[in-house]
Amino acid sequence: MDQSNQDQPLAGKTVAMLVANGFAEVEMCEPQRALTKAGATVRIVSSETGLTNGWHDGSWGHNFFVDVKVGEALPSQFDALIIPGGERSMAALLKNAHSRRIVKGMLDAGKPVGALSLAPTLLIAAEAIQGRTVTGDPSLQEAVEAAGGIWGGGHAITDGRLVSSAGGEDLPAFIETFKALLEEVESEALVAA
Repeated sequence: MDQSNQDQPLAGKTVAMLVANGFAEVEMCEPQRALTKAGATVRIVSSETGLTNGWHDGSWGHNFFVDVKVGEALPSQFDALIIPGGERSMAALLKNAHSRRIVKGMLDAGKPVGALSLAPTLLIAAEAIQGRTVTGDPSLQEAVEAAGGIWGGGHAITDGRLVSSAGGEDLPAFIETFKALLEEVESEALVAA
């Protein structure tokens, strides 16, 4: 492996960030920064048109350009998906059938999916949580279990190719776990080729 591959082990990988207005800005920006540094291309997929607005420290944050409208997004366009939390974002994404479609499609295709804080609600809505172990915002435990999921503890829970975390102070552990999973998937693909 040459030096550039060691510095950017995720070069050539495209990761979707699924958001709507009011997403938890830090839960998008921190993973985005880490994945970009590792060589991945991060694309913002949103139910919004043009720009989407983050939520930071109790008020509206920055605007971000939307790369792909969720209704036009296909799981085949991406190698992985991250769903940042945020109450307003989750409420909008839950109403959008395309959001549920892309989440289920990514999981069904065996692609890495990251779910932060409130994002397990979207896994429930997509009927993609049955038998999976997840964590997230503690308020979701009852809903996860009622939908057939298994509530786990810890900083970042990995169940197959699904990584979940409560975010906040657990965000660094989530980022490292998700990056390691993407690198592992890449290594498996190279061995299979």
